[in-house]
Amino acid sequence: MQKNIMLFVVFLLSVPMFSQENLEEVKITKKQKGIKKSYTLTANTSLITSKELLKAACCNLAESFETNPSIDVNFSDALTGTKQIKMLGLTSPYLMITEENIPSVRGASQAYGLSFTPGTWIESVQITKGAGSVINGYESISGQINTELLKPLNDIPFFLNAYGSTDSRFELNTHFNKKLSDKWATSLFVHGNARVAKNDMNNDGFLDNPLGKQINVLNRYQYYDAESGLVSFINFRYMNDKKQTGELDFDKDRDRGTTNHWGSEINTERFDVSTKIGYVFPDMPYQSIGFQNSFNSHKQDSYFGLNLYDIRQNSFYSNLIFNSIINNTMHKFTTGLNFTYDQYQEFVNIVDYSRIDNSVGAFFEYTYDNTDNFSVILGGRVDNSNRLGFFVTPRLHVRYNPWKNGVLRFSAGRGKRSANIFAENQQLFASSRTFSILDNNGKVYGLNPEIAWNYGISFSQKFKLFNKNAEAGFDLYRTDFQNQAIVDIMQSPQDVLFYNLKGSSFANSLQVEFNYELIQNLNLRTAYKYYDIQTDYLRGTFQRPLQAKHRFLGNLEYETTASDEGKQWKFDYTFNWSGKQQLPYTASNPAEDQFPDFSPSYAVMNAQVTRIFSPVFEVYIGGENIGNYKQQKAILGANDPFGPNFDASVAYAPIFGQMYYAGLRFKIK
Repeated sequence: MQKNIMLFVVFLLSVPMFSQENLEEVKITKKQKGIKKSYTLTANTSLITSKELLKAACCNLAESFETNPSIDVNFSDALTGTKQIKMLGLTSPYLMITEENIPSVRGASQAYGLSFTPGTWIESVQITKGAGSVINGYESISGQINTELLKPLNDIPFFLNAYGSTDSRFELNTHFNKKLSDKWATSLFVHGNARVAKNDMNNDGFLDNPLGKQINVLNRYQYYDAESGLVSFINFRYMNDKKQTGELDFDKDRDRGTTNHWGSEINTERFDVSTKIGYVFPDMPYQSIGFQNSFNSHKQDSYFGLNLYDIRQNSFYSNLIFNSIINNTMHKFTTGLNFTYDQYQEFVNIVDYSRIDNSVGAFFEYTYDNTDNFSVILGGRVDNSNRLGFFVTPRLHVRYNPWKNGVLRFSAGRGKRSANIFAENQQLFASSRTFSILDNNGKVYGLNPEIAWNYGISFSQKFKLFNKNAEAGFDLYRTDFQNQAIVDIMQSPQDVLFYNLKGSSFANSLQVEFNYELIQNLNLRTAYKYYDIQTDYLRGTFQRPLQAKHRFLGNLEYETTASDEGKQWKFDYTFNWSGKQQLPYTASNPAEDQFPDFSPSYAVMNAQVTRIFSPVFEVYIGGENIGNYKQQKAILGANDPFGPNFDASVAYAPIFGQMYYAGLRFKIK
């Protein structure tokens, strides 16, 4: 009984994606594979382990998906170096991104929030394709990404990671962990990074990556009493991030607010407090209750040339969850209430878009699992929002194992969200475009909420090929928008238009995977992805701009057998190919300031070598974009950045070119 209680307590606050299969989620702690796809969870979920996170430089969460076939990583613009992720061909606003099951990257943090979680803090990442669980809210449309941080009771006393790269980026991560008693432990994570030199590898007179510095501190406490069934977490975090970009000759003290030289600063300060407490009934280990609360204050002051953009967001989130069974453990349910409050102070140049959003909702999720080859999750929630009104959100996930090592899944669900059109599209401020909102009857910026249905089917199979382990599968998803906040850059190169969807908008996604153990310790991972994403704009129907229709990923990993002293070599190579992408309309510009209708296809190669000298010390070296592919024309109108044709928001490929890095990791166990 005590063991069961301990497992359920860990389940409750270690936040698996769904409410079923508690024990199986707990068992996934250390696996040989860097990415593990579950054959027993009902939803199409994969787990990125800490081993996978070490295969690249992985300086922050946004850079943790370079080797993952489920996520596409792209640059958001030609100035800030910010990486944007996509799932099923849709950008991160359509994903629900949570940290230990509490919504994290949303609202004001949508553009840069993924870069605010250092990679060394992460224990694992859970990725679910399709509409997610109703437990976490109603906003998920294309999927969910949940990040698990290192737990104080399981962490080592000290960890150090130092990193430096040829693009003048330097990082230092230190973790301090202390057991305060047999039930209390605390961790202090300190992260700092800086980019100190100016780089212009494509010779356009603008920085390829911003100058900047960030300090990020997290102090967390964990209480764990297996006998009483009580567990809790308390987190305090402070982050300060400063970026400066623009022309090489831009001086922020001299040139800000003038037309001497074009420049930009993005300064962000953030403070977070979160608490979680869970209780498992000692006499009923299948029954538990959890209470989550989170407060964060996010402040961003920024300007892009003569465009000013400031946003402040104070948010509170509360979630009460109750888990139990109906008659027996084959029939489980999760129910609860949650509340969200967001206060925005948002200024675009001199226009005030401040507002307050709040919503209260109730959810119920039923799970049937015959403990063998079939399970289903049927969930629904009702919410009342001051801006979205009263609405219902249904979600369905089904799993069937037709034979050994094969799994077939189906999912369907509805999502609804308010588009934060300026926070989510900040790259467009780095242009001379005029911002226009064409609708004015909606509740947010004059626009109606975005509503979409997502449907998906997937199949995976493990098998032996030439007596070696192999795995193959596919997934097919479709997202249909009933309404969408259209960001129209296809009408004119001097304008960006925001309006409600006037016709059809959909995203079809097909992914085919094949993974194979070529020889002992040498593994191959491949994935081909096809996207058919079309939207009706005012000028007609176009593919979604800056989205490749075809993509291919290949990854090779090899590691030697560890010696008795723990010495080991690890090698990793990743190949990413992107097909042509629809580019924004620029045909009315002068010839020298035009893009073609479609970008060329290109490939990027990354590699890393790690030498483990002992269980406590290792070094690594690596390179990104070692083929040195660069987008030659990254900024339109670079010679006249305050003129009508200037646009630095179009990035379909790397700007900097090849980059090499080195680092070390030191542990005290």
